[in-house]
Order: sequence, then structure tokens, then C-alpha cells
Amino acid sequence: MKILKADQIRSWDQYTIEHEPVASIDLMERAATKCFEWLDNNGWFVHSFSIFCGKGNNGGDGLTIARMLTVSGCKVSVYILEFGHKGTDDFQTNLARLHQYPAVDIHFIQEESNFHTLSQETVIIDALFGSGLTRPLEGFTAKLVDHINNSGCIVIAIDVPSGMSVDQSSKGNKIVKAKYTLSFQCYKLAFLVAENADFIGEVIILDIGLLPEFLGSLDTNFELVDKPIIRSIYKPRNRFAHKGNFGHAMIIAGSYGKMGAAVLAAKACLRSGVGFLTCFVPKCGYEVLQTAIPEAMVITDANSSIITKIDDDVLKYDSIGIGPGLGTASETRTAIKELLSIYKKSIVIDADALNVLSTEKSLPSLPPGSVLTPHPKEFERLFGECKNDFERIEKALNNAKLINCLIVLKGHHTFIACPNGKGYFNNTGNAGMATAGSGDVLTGMITGLLAQGYSSEDASILAVYLHGLAGDIAAKEFSKEAMIAGDIIDCLGKAFKQLET
Repeated sequence: MKILKADQIRSWDQYTIEHEPVASIDLMERAATKCFEWLDNNGWFVHSFSIFCGKGNNGGDGLTIARMLTVSGCKVSVYILEFGHKGTDDFQTNLARLHQYPAVDIHFIQEESNFHTLSQETVIIDALFGSGLTRPLEGFTAKLVDHINNSGCIVIAIDVPSGMSVDQSSKGNKIVKAKYTLSFQCYKLAFLVAENADFIGEVIILDIGLLPEFLGSLDTNFELVDKPIIRSIYKPRNRFAHKGNFGHAMIIAGSYGKMGAAVLAAKACLRSGVGFLTCFVPKCGYEVLQTAIPEAMVITDANSSIITKIDDDVLKYDSIGIGPGLGTASETRTAIKELLSIYKKSIVIDADALNVLSTEKSLPSLPPGSVLTPHPKEFERLFGECKNDFERIEKALNNAKLINCLIVLKGHHTFIACPNGKGYFNNTGNAGMATAGSGDVLTGMITGLLAQGYSSEDASILAVYLHGLAGDIAAKEFSKEAMIAGDIIDCLGKAFKQLET
């Protein structure tokens, strides 16, 4: 699913108006109807409504919703932000229509003294500003946002919460705090970054019938990973296949007291479908691995507690994953750098291996197509601090191109930055996955898919999606609070089964 910028969304509206064809006022009616139906289907009609409208088309949506709610018998008050100029044509048309319903209380807000006391029983609908906002709110408009946020009322935003920019950071700005955001046709970039989480609430995308052929000619940098993308990537097994068809992976992980990370990565690698797996671990991990994962082969370092030298012919492996639980001892740092100088296929680099790289004066040359899997703090140690999430996304794309590797920036909507400039946001997973070992599981999965012949891009997208999907299945079974990383691995089979339906 393509993620569009604000001007691209407006162009899609205009394309639909011209080619369906449909009048803009009727397209507004269609959008408002979808919002009205969502309110109806989710039991909101038992409440009264206070609808705050600007004088643009977002405000026109609010007026149309107000009319529909009034016709349905709901108590509605409308508050219009007044700056002494006429609204858009569609806004003015819908205001004239609303005046035909005397049951609606219509108020014009010109200054702070016009703010009305809001009962906590009322539901606020925010239709002040849509996705076209390009500057921070100030003056009494900013105070109106404070008034809404301090009311204690449930807020439902139309299109985007007022004060939020679609395409750039709004960090530190005045923004309406919505419990629900009803947006149209596609996700906006602003909905996918952590810094906006407190403002967007639950995002509901409503299909208002914009013509889909417009998207075919549209070039976008960002996509939201959905089932059609995953099904185009996923390779079901040939019934005549044997284990030799699915590659030989190596996991280099673990140190004294951190062998669990190696176990998790190895189990996840096997559950991803790899044909063979060899684990390289310190000597203290031999019995642990052989007992916990009998399906894996184990080679040990001469050192009992840490990895000091990867004494094996690494060139025979189809993929290597390195980092979980390694520690950052000087001997381990040397071993990592030696591996990077020898192995030329894609490597999955995670956790302590990333921390080792971040201590170098400059990032060493990495095998093309390697996959780095940092969380935000690890990312900043590697590539520098970021003022906001939008800057971090841009920096991830720039560095992925610079080092010719993929950067899997972990988070609620994990972002996959590709060397070709494309970026993918994941849309599976939940807060229950914020638990020790979850990243080790992802490392094992990407490593396993790479060994099976998936490209670095496809392996990263598919692994992140399945990782989140297994997490969603685990959350339903164990709860977000009680689930642990091992539960994600245990639910991978069910996640793969969903790809077949």
C-alpha cells in the first residue's frame, strides 16, 4: 500500500473528481458518509457531539457529519473557527445546508472568550484543519487546541488531528489529542512514527472510492507492507524439495550468561525454514545449544566465555547472522572485523555486533546487501543523533544507500530502508513484543530467509512481517503483558499458515 504525501492525496482527489467524474461536494459527502457510518457501527450515537470546524474542506467534512448526525437524532453543537473570511466553496455549501436544521447549535469562535464549557459526556469531532496544514498553530487557535485537549472528552479527528503535519515532524507543536483518527483511503507518514502516538490514537482508514488507477502512475518512496506485498514475496515449498534446497545458515552469538540470545536466534532461524543451521558459540554454550536445539549443529570457540576467533570456513554458509548476546570484549571486536573482511555474502548484523561497529571511527566496508537491525538508540550510535522520527527515517534511507545495505529500524512500525531509496513500514506487531529477546528472534528469521535464497530486501520485509504477525498471534494467546520472545517463535508456524490462506 503506497504512502502518499499531502499534495499527492490532493491530486488523487482531483483525479477522481475529473475522471469518475464526481463533483467535489459529492466526494465530500461520500467521505462524511463513511465517517458517519463508522460512528453508527461503533455505537457512538448514544452521545452528544461537539464538532469543531475550520473553514476549509476539513471543516466542510465536519459540517456534513453534523448534518447527518442531526438527521439521525443526535444532539449536535458546531463550533466554527472564524477569521473574518469566507470558507471554501464546499464549506459554504455545507454551512448553508446545515442552517436548514435549526436543532443544530452553531457557534462562531473569534477569540478565547468564545470558548464554551465542554461536558465530559460529549464527544468532540475535530475538523479544524486537514492534511494541508504546513505551519504550527499559534495564537488563540493554539489555545483552542489546549481547550479541546483539557476538556476530558473523547476526541475523534477527521483526516488528521489538527496541528499535525502529514509529511514533516510536528514535534513540540500544539496538536489535538485524538482517541481515534478517521482518515481517508491510505496511511499518511505521520501515522507511522512514534512521536505522534499520543495524538493519533487508533487510526481507521476509510475507503471513499478514490480511483485506484491513479496510484499506478504515482512514484512514492514509502509503502506500508500489506498482504499483497507479502504474497508476492513468499515462496511456497515445492513438494519435491529437500533440505539442501533451503540453504545453510550460521548464527554467531552468545557469551557467558547470555546464551539465551543465541538459543532464541537459532530457534527462530530454524522456524523460518532454513535447511541447515550451524551455531558458533563460546565453549560455555555447547551443552546449552545441543540440549535446547538438537536440530542445530554447534561449533565452539576455544574460549569458554566469549567469542575470540571464528575458526571455521565461513565461506560455505549461505548467510550469517551475528550479534545476539555476543558482548563487546576486545577479542570479540577483532573476530567481528575479521569476519567482515572475509565473508562477502549478506550478513545480518544485530545487537552487540552493531555496538562494536558504532565504536569504530568510520563504519567498515560491509558485504553488499547486508542487513543491519538497530533499535533507535543503536541507530543513533551508528549514524548520529536525530531531532525527530522524520529525520531518523531520512537518515536511514541516506545511509542505506551510502553503505549499500538494508537498515531495519525496529519499532512499532518497523522501518526497512533499502539502498534503492525505497522505504517500507511494517503494520503487524504489538506492544507485547517489547520484551527481551524479541530482536534476537528477528535476527534469526532474517538470517534463515536469506539462506533460503530470498533477496535481502524480500527477506527483511517478509521476516519483519511474520515476526509481527507471530507476535500478534502470541498476544491473543498469552496477552501482551505475559508474552515472551519464545512465544513469538512458537507462533511462527501459525503465522506462516496465514500466508497460505
